[in-house]
Amino acid sequence: MMDIGILYLQLFWTFFVIGAFTFGGGYAMLSLIQAQVVSVHGWISESAFTDIVAISQMTPGPIGINSATYVGYQVIENAGAGHLMAVLGSATATFAVVLPSFLIVLALVKFYNKFNHNILFEGVMDWLRPAVVGLIGAAAVILIINVSWSGTPLLSQPGIEVIAENFPDWKSWALFGAALLSSLFLKADPILIIVLGGIAGFLLY
Repeated sequence: MMDIGILYLQLFWTFFVIGAFTFGGGYAMLSLIQAQVVSVHGWISESAFTDIVAISQMTPGPIGINSATYVGYQVIENAGAGHLMAVLGSATATFAVVLPSFLIVLALVKFYNKFNHNILFEGVMDWLRPAVVGLIGAAAVILIINVSWSGTPLLSQPGIEVIAENFPDWKSWALFGAALLSSLFLKADPILIIVLGGIAGFLLY
């Protein structure tokens, strides 16, 4: 079992880097978190990450920070540590992911108004906006990329658990479609969609 102290340092550095290179908020952050904690380090499985994203979406607060909190707990718990040590893992990941933004904003806040209308600054922003949209789209694709319509795994990578339960059957796709249409066309309250989705899932499964 890996030394817990080293694991804390790895957890801090990983989420510090994620926080430093995330543009566009929590949804854009998800693809970076998945790449690091699932693909690179193998700390948690793809299925566990999918569950964490779902829980992070339902709980109050930014989804990226919530995800970091849950991942931090899960990583330390999976290493065999107790509850209190896992809570410290949550605090470590959460602090690390918000620290870069805090430092950068603190450094730039005095200069923003000065450079707001600068041609170079505006050019950088014009390039970042579509990149952010791509990262958000990648976060959505990551959650379904390993499954086909029939539930058969599409990808197989050594050392990485490949699952087929994100959208296991037509019921999952029906719930997804109902939530999407309710949000886009009926402008339903997200809280109502979450509650009704939970009730429907309970009754269907």
